[in-house]
Amino acid sequence: MDIEFEKLINLQNLDSEIKHITIFLEGLPALFEDINKKIESGSKDVASAKEKLGQNQKKRRELEAKIKDIKVRIAKYKRQLNEVKTNKEYTTLLKEIEESQHAVDEIEEEIISEMLAADDIEEEIRNASRKYLEEEQNFLKEKGVLEKKRVEMEAKKEKLTRERDALLPQIPSDQVALYQRISAKKGSVALSLISGDFCSMCHMRVRPQVLNELRDTQKLILCENCGRILCWAKKPEKTPAE
Repeated sequence: MDIEFEKLINLQNLDSEIKHITIFLEGLPALFEDINKKIESGSKDVASAKEKLGQNQKKRRELEAKIKDIKVRIAKYKRQLNEVKTNKEYTTLLKEIEESQHAVDEIEEEIISEMLAADDIEEEIRNASRKYLEEEQNFLKEKGVLEKKRVEMEAKKEKLTRERDALLPQIPSDQVALYQRISAKKGSVALSLISGDFCSMCHMRVRPQVLNELRDTQKLILCENCGRILCWAKKPEKTPAE
């Protein structure tokens, strides 16, 4: 019985394509996750800037509350000025009022500094938001391309799998079994085409007697070096001398 070399080669080509598509599809979740992380990172930058603004506003409220408390105390000291009976008490109150007013001035300067910082933070928020929206659009577009590719590859894999399923019954079961055993051991490459007088996978010279046996295509012959199935891409014609 002739060996179905052409069908075996076709089977290996189908298996190779299916394998590459499977690897691509299996790697897609990681690619999608990476894109989602990048989108999330941009969102975090915006959130971080907004949190910084919130902290700034909180500090300004705290400073304004301090001023309010100090001004209440100043008003109290001023009322007490009308009630003191000695110059020493009067002088002490004036000093308290002066120091309190000085504290108010310092806090107001700090509030102004925080307001200027708030302007910078708001600009940071605008820049981060703009960058986030631009990157998000690009990332979503990238996801769209990958999703389209996923659909195409899944459809192609289904088509190739149907072709493979239709091809298998056309090859003798013993040939398929040997092909599958070697394929499992050799990383899905069970066949090695003859290139000149050499095994195309391990590049070892094939003995003339083996080449003659291959021309008869009556049995599967394994490479003596790498153990793969030797075959012709196209069975060579015998010369008149042969």
